[in-house]
Amino acid sequence: MTTITADWIAAPATRAVCDAVAAGGAQVLFVGGCVRNTLLEAPVSDIDIATDATPEQIIALAAASGIKAVPTGIDHGTVTLLQDGVPHEVTTFRRDVATDGRRATVAFSTDVAEDASRRDFTMNAIYARPDGTVVDPLGGMPDLLARRVRFIGTAADRIREDYLRALRYFRFHAWYGDPDAGFDPEALAAIAANLDGLAQLSRERIGAEIRKLLSASDPAPSVATMRSTGALACFLPGAEDSALAPLVHLEAMAGAPASWLRRLAVLGGSGIADALRLSRAEAASLARLRDAAAAMTGPAELGYRLGTDEARDALLLRCALFEQPWNDAARDDIEQGASAHFPVRARDLMPRFQGPALGAELARLEALWIGSGFRLDRDALLAG
Repeated sequence: MTTITADWIAAPATRAVCDAVAAGGAQVLFVGGCVRNTLLEAPVSDIDIATDATPEQIIALAAASGIKAVPTGIDHGTVTLLQDGVPHEVTTFRRDVATDGRRATVAFSTDVAEDASRRDFTMNAIYARPDGTVVDPLGGMPDLLARRVRFIGTAADRIREDYLRALRYFRFHAWYGDPDAGFDPEALAAIAANLDGLAQLSRERIGAEIRKLLSASDPAPSVATMRSTGALACFLPGAEDSALAPLVHLEAMAGAPASWLRRLAVLGGSGIADALRLSRAEAASLARLRDAAAAMTGPAELGYRLGTDEARDALLLRCALFEQPWNDAARDDIEQGASAHFPVRARDLMPRFQGPALGAELARLEALWIGSGFRLDRDALLAG
């Protein structure tokens, strides 16, 4: 019998939540990412609990134990229990009654196998009791241990229930799949056959998945396979992934952490900010990265104009797009530029210069200063 042990299971807050729900005689089963990641020895960020208790019963049981209950998704059976500041999403076993490709109408169930059958991938349908005993109603453990991302039942049926699962498939493969084993042919065929349904998805949901996908340690194989199925063009029209794998390699050489925005910039495409509902700040950063990569500005000036991290990202993007090697000396140049401060102010040139002439003179002196390697001081620049 397989069991899991982890600090999060033994944490007093989690024990209190489990005890509160179990006090009514209900089943208490951890499910999803917390179980999957523990079995894979990966970090756990969220704690999800499945139970046969109804939302109303969960709320009452929480109140009896002094635990705060928040009805975050009560129509779909989810109540978040907050204990010691730690959220635990507790959801009643469910079965799908009807789906439209974006959302499901559900009915509550008392059968864990029914609950498991409505999930997306076999590796996400593994449960564990509070004592750590693993419950595997659909036999997903072999897939998980082999890092095989496989839809539950028929791939096409699961995708038509929620078309976002097509994108989730690539995201999960990037995070948890075995890169040497390749992709499930049935899944890829089902995704390719249901591309029309992707148009139903909201840009917010697509954007959230793209962020998670591109944050994986190496999303390049998944993105390349997404392109081959035709899905990439549906999400990001005009995107080109040929420079993504080189970028991931360059990131490792430069010691740069994974950045979904840097990787999105290397994909290119039209209307990205709108297609993914980027924030104004994200869209502006994306534009600066792409402009700086194309401008061929030197590393020191990049550091001065963009700051250390954004300048590094722009240089990595340039190296990937134009097939240039990464040079560790560039890091020093970037840091030099980022720490430099232009010594001349507008008031230093007034009243001799006014209006557009003032701006032009400031730009000329700044260019001289940058060209000197930031060595010219205020007096030298004003005397020039």
